[in-house]
Amino acid sequence: MAEKPPVASEYRSEQVDLVRKTCLYVATKLGDLLDKLVVVGGLVPSLLIPAESLSGGEAPHIGTMDLDLGLSLALLDTKRYEDFTKRLRNAGFKPDINEKGNQTRRRWRIEPFGDLKITVDFVIQPSHNNDKGGHLRDIEKDFAAVITPGLHLAFRDCQKITLEGDTLLGEKASRDIWVCGPGAFVVLKALAFDMRGENKDAYDIYYMIRNYGQGIEDIYKCLAPLLNEKETCKAFDILQRDFSEPGQVGPTRVSAFLEAGPSEELQADVVGFVQALLSRFGIKSA
Repeated sequence: MAEKPPVASEYRSEQVDLVRKTCLYVATKLGDLLDKLVVVGGLVPSLLIPAESLSGGEAPHIGTMDLDLGLSLALLDTKRYEDFTKRLRNAGFKPDINEKGNQTRRRWRIEPFGDLKITVDFVIQPSHNNDKGGHLRDIEKDFAAVITPGLHLAFRDCQKITLEGDTLLGEKASRDIWVCGPGAFVVLKALAFDMRGENKDAYDIYYMIRNYGQGIEDIYKCLAPLLNEKETCKAFDILQRDFSEPGQVGPTRVSAFLEAGPSEELQADVVGFVQALLSRFGIKSA
């Protein structure tokens, strides 16, 4: 994945809105293939927790700079990926180019208005014992997806959300899309934090646990069916290791993201919510 800005102030509302519009645009183009896809990554919290559902004074999720799409293995088994990439090309997408001028097959871009660029990252679950997280699964010559352990959980814990409004091209549209559920989101973000330690991942974990539904019990119900999965167990270990004390890397990086520095009150709040969720599963802080 592209490197994320380390502080919330670097996220622009205009860019975040364009990602949402891009998601709707992609949905209008993929149609019958949507059941083979799930939205993951930074767009998820704003889709599961609409701003209008927040209690007074609670800030909406900061958003994301790009769109992340999880691909079902069934898309490969049926070779529908050929139709998938054809539709993306016809919609104006093409492989992105990195800062060295090399093609990035796992990230495609669209440039609808000259200098403006919106990117879509593709991820896929492991399918072989020797698949390694972070490596690429080559699908076509110029199309690949990042192997992402635990992605299958996003197809187990998912919600169908109606996305409506303007597409990237200004068209009015409404489409139902599959979105990673809150339980799988916490697992995937914990695994991502373990791998890359980014401030934004820590914030995403905290935001989802703090704001989803009516309280901890709602996210507990989404996580409970995933308990026997090895990725869930690993995620719990990561949360316990990194989010059990205010001075640990999890809370301090949430504070660095939101406040650009330490905040005792915020870091204590992060610990409180994460530990409340873990304790619901009988996991106590050391």
